Amino acid sequence: MHTRNRRYHHGDLRAALLTRAEETLREKGPAALSLRELARDLGVSHAAPSRHFKDKQALLDALALTGFERLTAVLGASQDGVGEAFAKRLDAMVRAYVGFARDNAELLDLMYSIKHDPEASDALREAEQRWSTLVVRLIGEGQAQGEVREGPMERVGLPVFAALHGYADLAVTGMLPPEADEHGLDDVIAFMLQGCAPA
Repeated sequence: MHTRNRRYHHGDLRAALLTRAEETLREKGPAALSLRELARDLGVSHAAPSRHFKDKQALLDALALTGFERLTAVLGASQDGVGEAFAKRLDAMVRAYVGFARDNAELLDLMYSIKHDPEASDALREAEQRWSTLVVRLIGEGQAQGEVREGPMERVGLPVFAALHGYADLAVTGMLPPEADEHGLDDVIAFMLQGCAPA
């Protein structure tokens, strides 16, 4: 026990708290999160987490922030080796987003609920914008290549965001009919590409 506490003292406790908090979030939902319970799970004093998170809300904010950072990394990595064609790049990015949503449903829900909180930190807002900037940039580059119809981003990009987030939400909440689960994402991507195509 003494060794573990000393190791956390040197900087691992924050990461350990976030990891265990995400596990609890996945298993039991946000209402079950408690700094005292996390401390017990990790074998540290109940006061130890307060060195890193002043309260439960601070912990939730940090979870949401790391979630957006991971989402941005996943979407960025989805573009590796897919080439320059807009259709291939959009396909890879959409599948990466939906994959992240399926694997992290509770975390994604937390991320968006906290993002809309008036008390959300600037760091959280900036982290949320970074992933959406990747999609905006993709559409803009598609326009520059003549593969996406001309028009302001709010007209061209909004339907893409709506379809992307809407399908992911249906998938993680179990609202997709069984027959749609296999080919549904292919159809949504085809629909996006049709909507983005030059006139």
